[in-house]
Amino acid sequence: MATFAYVAMNSSGQEVKEEVEANTADEAIAKIRSKGYFPTKVKEKAAKKGAKKKKGGGEEAAPTAVKKKMPLSIGGVPRKQLVAFTRQLSTLQDAGLPILRSLQILEQQQKPGLLKAIIGGVAEEVEGGGTLSDAMAKYPKAFDKLYVNMINAGELGGVLDLILARLADFMEKAAKLKKKVIGAMIYPAVVITIAVGIVSMIMIFVIPKFETIFKDFGTKLPPITQLLLDISRWFANWGWAYVLASPIVISLIWKLVRTSEGGKYATDAIKLKVPILGTIIGKSSIGRFTRTLGTLISAGVPILDALNITKETCGNEVYARALAKVHDAIREGESMADPLRATKTCDAIVINMIDVGEETGDLDKMLIKVADNYDNDVDVLVGSLISILEPVMVVILGVIVGFIVIALFMPMISLIQNISSPSSKGK
Repeated sequence: MATFAYVAMNSSGQEVKEEVEANTADEAIAKIRSKGYFPTKVKEKAAKKGAKKKKGGGEEAAPTAVKKKMPLSIGGVPRKQLVAFTRQLSTLQDAGLPILRSLQILEQQQKPGLLKAIIGGVAEEVEGGGTLSDAMAKYPKAFDKLYVNMINAGELGGVLDLILARLADFMEKAAKLKKKVIGAMIYPAVVITIAVGIVSMIMIFVIPKFETIFKDFGTKLPPITQLLLDISRWFANWGWAYVLASPIVISLIWKLVRTSEGGKYATDAIKLKVPILGTIIGKSSIGRFTRTLGTLISAGVPILDALNITKETCGNEVYARALAKVHDAIREGESMADPLRATKTCDAIVINMIDVGEETGDLDKMLIKVADNYDNDVDVLVGSLISILEPVMVVILGVIVGFIVIALFMPMISLIQNISSPSSKGK
């Protein structure tokens, strides 16, 4: 019989840390609940590592587990791989396989890489007596805080298969939304890049030839033509390097500003003020934090812990600070709707649905509905953004091309008039 250390809440809301003996984690949870406690963390105590006595009175060193070496990698595990792993693990758990056997099967199926090594490491931790959530917490490149806490809630509630399925759904929807927003930005980025490239080539190679022609004729140039020639000279004298470097410099400055809490809040607030794009970012942020919070609450995570996790994973400092204020207000005994309304970060419909969810006891369902509605709104806004950007790009390119054509043809017209004037007089 194994010994399980646990942390639980008693009937008065005080934290209790004790131990209980049981054959399995489920049996340990049942014994804890029979005492009238609500368990928040249950972990089997691992056997002590040290020297083991031989029968002859000597000592034998206990074998030491060799931890798998992680392969070198840039970044974390791709979201697509993680979703597939989560979905497969949910299926195996639903079929009734032990968690260790499930991890070993999935490790064998994986192609060599970071995820395969991480699954192997998690399996070793579980085999050594650790819980799945604690094992996953040691590999933040694959499993973030939201993932680990969801797994922990599934273990405590005995519904790990259901939680894994919800996690897979959550990650798929989040990835789909992110893909749509990024996809909307690809079109203008490509058009702008191509336009800048073509204009740069014209400025560097074409305009100087016209400047030579104008000098040969000695004609006084109009201001618009002189401006075009000045821009051309600037491009030729390393101006193109400034154009290429400016996006990189702006990006580095942006990241540098975001290293501080104040800078992160300021930049996120600026993003929310950008026309159309700010609305998309705001609605996607609301959809993200309501879906995260609703999923955590439905998994049985206490509201205060759920708010802390959601605050750290919402992706926008403006909403993170709003959720921090909501967390402090709930800890003082208030509801969620009123402090969220005071932050003025969410629309009235969001506040009203949360208010109704608290009154009916279906807060998790209401939060998921809010997330679904806002995800649909983001889909519509992304489509609208693409339809608006196309004519805007055409107008901008038309203005640039028109400026170049007019600037080049105005002195040409003067030259033609000067040439035709003497001939007409001679007649």
